[in-house]
Amino acid sequence: MHPMLTIATRAARAAGQTIMRAYTELDNVEVDSKGLNDFVTSVDKEAESNITYQIRKSYPDHTIVGEENGENRGDNKDYVWIVDPLDGTNNFVRGIPHFAVSIAVQYKGKIEVAVVYDPVREELFSATRGKGAKVNDFRLRVTDVKTLEGTIIGTGFPFKARQHTETYMNILGTVFPLCADIRRTGSAALDLAYVAAGRYDGFFEIGLKPWDIAAGDLICREAGGTVTDFTGNHNYMTSGNVVAGSPKVTSELVKLMRPLLNDGLKR
Repeated sequence: MHPMLTIATRAARAAGQTIMRAYTELDNVEVDSKGLNDFVTSVDKEAESNITYQIRKSYPDHTIVGEENGENRGDNKDYVWIVDPLDGTNNFVRGIPHFAVSIAVQYKGKIEVAVVYDPVREELFSATRGKGAKVNDFRLRVTDVKTLEGTIIGTGFPFKARQHTETYMNILGTVFPLCADIRRTGSAALDLAYVAAGRYDGFFEIGLKPWDIAAGDLICREAGGTVTDFTGNHNYMTSGNVVAGSPKVTSELVKLMRPLLNDGLKR
């Protein structure tokens, strides 16, 4: 196992323990608002501190970028750990058992190691660049479908980017009649991992952040999937607009989306 994957796994499991302890006592969890429909809990912060501690023990000079604490610069700028300690905070706060810890390691701009950990189901999705993707000890592979017919597509509503609601609904209305069904479960990291596992055939969402995408991106691609932005390019880490799936599904989704995009989504 890649040594950084070992540390990422250890950090994700430590954060998962913190999250699950709190999940049994949700009445004691402090919840604050970071912005419109954007919440943070005391658990997010504690879990991120646990992750940072585990990384710093082995790699004290690496840079860490976390959702809650921002950039924690180290002397070594080549290695950047991109961390979402609790992806699916809204689910967690409401007691909905679907959320994850997401950790990715970037070296000179490329994601090399990724972990998405679901502490409820104890599923650890992981990948190392060029070495494939796994869930626990089982190899992952995206589905081999040729069209949208019969597919399950994951998505997320643009609840933090409501200026795109009309365009999003137009896209949804175009995609839905062509597939079997659509899922919206509330954790982009797990959505991308589910594409890698063949549970979803494809996925799209508007306005994500790098820590939502980074780990799931590598896991999906190492499972044979394709990840693009809404125009079919590779600007999704900047724009936050992501389409992922088996290669044919991603291509079909992008083809359907392009004519419907407003100017803000064409970047």
